[in-house]
Amino acid sequence: MGFENITSTCVDCSSSFVFTTSEQEFYKRQGLPYPKRCKTCRERRKNLTLYDNLESFQKKMYDVICSECGCETQVPFQPLADKPAYCKECLYKIRGY
Repeated sequence: MGFENITSTCVDCSSSFVFTTSEQEFYKRQGLPYPKRCKTCRERRKNLTLYDNLESFQKKMYDVICSECGCETQVPFQPLADKPAYCKECLYKIRGY
């Protein structure tokens, strides 16, 4: 099947861009839909999505008082009133590290 360069209009910036034959072959091989955005807008959108999702990878930390030594510390889980929470040093000591 022969491909020809396709000129399209970007849905974000309204500029014209050429969807080359080699890009078309790649998209077809990968089973991807043809792009609606120019390369610049695709990259910008990809980077925004990447940085917007960074917060989801960072764990929320909770302030607690260590049940062993009484110091202020943070833990990556919401502590329960009936369960002890330990600072890193006390946790290692209790577990024998």
